[in-house]
Amino acid sequence: MSENKTNQEEVKEESHEEQIQDLSIFLPGKVEEAEEVKVLISKRFTKDGKIVPFIFKPISTDRVDELEKDNTTYKNVRGTGRVRNFDNQRFMQRIAVESTVFPDFTSEKLRKAYKTEDPVEVARKILSVAGEFSKWLEETQRVNGFLEEDDLEELAKN
Repeated sequence: MSENKTNQEEVKEESHEEQIQDLSIFLPGKVEEAEEVKVLISKRFTKDGKIVPFIFKPISTDRVDELEKDNTTYKNVRGTGRVRNFDNQRFMQRIAVESTVFPDFTSEKLRKAYKTEDPVEVARKILSVAGEFSKWLEETQRVNGFLEEDDLEELAKN
């Protein structure tokens, strides 16, 4: 009986391996579109007595690369040569702004209301409680796949 069970497990494993090796799942049009995610960031933002969720959507790898370049500077240092300086904090904040569908921190209406052209500053002023701003940053990291490695490993096993 245990030999039969082992054979069944081997067949299941082979079938799973065949599915994994199918490259057609990576072809254009076959990959699932990234979905928007609604998350409650603060109980301070309400409408008709209900907390209004923020809406997030992941940004592309190409856009992340562009933001990385935008947040990298180089300085010539005597004796060392050209030194790269990467502003990780600003980088993550820019990713957060671009991943936030609602509220749109880049909107002219919000920028004028908060008297700044910088969407990150708009977010800082709206999310004026430190924990809210931190939660917002964390959620945008999660939406873009920078967190949840353990969950992905668990899904891959199933």
